[in-house]
Amino acid sequence: MPETAVADDVISAQEPPGSQLPGGAAPDEGGYVKTWIRPAGRWPRVDVRELWRYRGLFFFLVWRDVKVRYAQTVLGAGWAILQPLLTMVVFSAIFGGFAKIPSDGVPYPVFSLAALVPWTYFSTALAGSSNSLVANSNLITKVYFPRLVVPLASVLASLVDFAIGLVMLFLVMAGYGMFPSAEALLVLPLVVLGMMLVASGVGCWMAALNVQYRDVKYVVPFLVQVWMYLSPVVYPMSEVPVQYRAVYALNPMAGVIEAFRAVLLGTGAVSYRLIGFSLGVGVVVFVTGALYFRRMERVFADVA
Repeated sequence: MPETAVADDVISAQEPPGSQLPGGAAPDEGGYVKTWIRPAGRWPRVDVRELWRYRGLFFFLVWRDVKVRYAQTVLGAGWAILQPLLTMVVFSAIFGGFAKIPSDGVPYPVFSLAALVPWTYFSTALAGSSNSLVANSNLITKVYFPRLVVPLASVLASLVDFAIGLVMLFLVMAGYGMFPSAEALLVLPLVVLGMMLVASGVGCWMAALNVQYRDVKYVVPFLVQVWMYLSPVVYPMSEVPVQYRAVYALNPMAGVIEAFRAVLLGTGAVSYRLIGFSLGVGVVVFVTGALYFRRMERVFADVA
């Protein structure tokens, strides 16, 4: 059958024989109109309208990821509390107790936990999204849908753990007599959005690379470990030498973590200019990651 003009998201439609469809296409004897799906251009755009049309599938994948994560576990959602909480205890003993790393006048347990909550979200979302295409290879090779919903579903599903961790952070802050202001709670969604953009962008890069190079699944855990120590998790950004702070702000998670501390803890030694620059880098990572993902999308079904 010769290739004809194609709609990106339609494989076939059933209409009464003899009816005329838009574009001059006519159904065959069985009432079906066959449509070829052709790959997008070299640098295709991200079709937001198409993603919205597939929102049902998107939220189904999110719900499935959440259910699978807690299926047949002893503690269930308790792991979202234990992981950052136990890490906070270890960091407080080693870095706050033995190493005496400053914490901008904030008790070190609260200081470290305010970084571990967004960092745990980022590492979990990155691990899930980077392996999402390979894990869903059976779905990708059998039916068409915008592939971008697969890594984005993993990023959104990780928000459940983040929300649990955030509640735990508020409880620990209350134990130290610290309470976020109403203004901080209004600004917090913008910081969360920046965190999600960074996780989505890096996740799209890694997911697309992992389809072609399976070494990526071994690289990601090592990358996350190194990245954590290159981010102000155990130390404040104020400890970075002034001459290196502009380069340091190229790390988008540095801006996310410092923004969390500035909003929730009111830490004083914060450069909002560097935070804004770092979050701007996060936006660039998201845009380039989404575009690279769309460019490589044409080969996913062949090599997944």
